[in-house]
Amino acid sequence: MVERLLMKGNEAIGEAAIHAGCRYYFGYPITPQSELTAYMAKRLLKMEGAAFIQAESEIAAINMVYGASAAGGRVMTSSSGPGISLKQEGISYLACAELPCVIVNIMRGGPGLGSIQPAQGDYFQATKGGGHGDYHLIVLAPSSVQELVDLTIKAFHLADKYRNPAMILGDGLLGQMMEPVQFKEFDKKSIPSKEDWVLGSCRGREPRKIVPFNLDPDELERLVNKIGQKYQEMKKEVEYEAINMDNPDIVIIAYGTVARVVKTTIQKAKKEGINMGLIRPITLYPFPYEVIREAAKQVEQILVVEMSLGQMLEDVKLAVEGQTRVSFYGRTGGVVISPVEVWEHVKRLLN
Repeated sequence: MVERLLMKGNEAIGEAAIHAGCRYYFGYPITPQSELTAYMAKRLLKMEGAAFIQAESEIAAINMVYGASAAGGRVMTSSSGPGISLKQEGISYLACAELPCVIVNIMRGGPGLGSIQPAQGDYFQATKGGGHGDYHLIVLAPSSVQELVDLTIKAFHLADKYRNPAMILGDGLLGQMMEPVQFKEFDKKSIPSKEDWVLGSCRGREPRKIVPFNLDPDELERLVNKIGQKYQEMKKEVEYEAINMDNPDIVIIAYGTVARVVKTTIQKAKKEGINMGLIRPITLYPFPYEVIREAAKQVEQILVVEMSLGQMLEDVKLAVEGQTRVSFYGRTGGVVISPVEVWEHVKRLLN
């Protein structure tokens, strides 16, 4: 029987990374994810051959990630909104160099320095390529501490599979809450070979260009198109949760913590004779456009609920393609949406 442990979300991410074979962590403390940095220090500093560095800045940390990944290490960094912003140039470089890593963003209120409370205002930054140039991250959005564990392990797998940075996009509430979790045995043989690209394996072959820089536009276009092909292949990794999707009166689209809130609202609605459906994107990139497009054919109303001014809303509208009405309810600044708020808004839409 697999042991269950009561863990805080941030610490569960750290332990999951260790389970997944991560032995290199470079970061800088920022609320509400600082416990993750502290946990990695406690664990990695005791492990032979591992490395933990609290860098002098977020910019330094992401470039340390670059070096460790280029040398073939399973590596992770973490931060919150302002720190992720500082890492963007390095993240763009990692994507261009086709280097795998895991980046954790435990979101807080913004813009600017914002607050230390939970928010979902970093959706655009995460899913649209927050740095310069044409690139995407693989973006996974957990909604429980157990999913923080499972999706962290999956993020390392997908990052290696596609040689692309992967991001865990959570929020301050998930990072701070405590729930029981299980750590399944991890098969280290599932880590793919890196001999065909890692720097230490290039002896006797044409050296790999680890900092791609092209003054020839045709050459750069070929590289960007090659990377772009991976984003098409990533579409098969789409993951989502669908609840109450048999003849719903209304469908709600929500992710992360807000999806948990909506699940409570669904129970309230049932008692009032209203069947609310929920589609919870688990992969924010690639986004589940097809399932939302099909749902739009079933209902007269789709409601997007986010702790933002409406960022995922734009992807939902793209998916719906005008087939049904799409409305929005959101809170910002670190205010956590309550089930009562969602229920009251649903009633106004249906009346």
